[in-house]
Amino acid sequence: MMRAIWNGTVIAEAPQTVELEGNHYFPADSLEREYFTESSHHTVCPWKGIASYYTVTVDGKQNPDAAWYYPKPSPLARKIEGHVAFWHGVEIEGSPE
Repeated sequence: MMRAIWNGTVIAEAPQTVELEGNHYFPADSLEREYFTESSHHTVCPWKGIASYYTVTVDGKQNPDAAWYYPKPSPLARKIEGHVAFWHGVEIEGSPE
């Protein structure tokens, strides 16, 4: 089981992730949604497309733009469609089943 942990709390948990460029992309339905709010931040990857972000909030502590996803990834990156990745101190633990 793979877990994304921030501020001592599991914010996502899934039996499998999609690994791309050293990041584990978790299925969107594996997120504990109460910890996530949409961010207005966006970035562009030349080959994956436009990324959108979530701010993660646990016990009143915010981690702005700590999760990202590609709502409409390019055809080259379609395997991460419907998946979310993490950074900014979010720890990834476990191993895929």
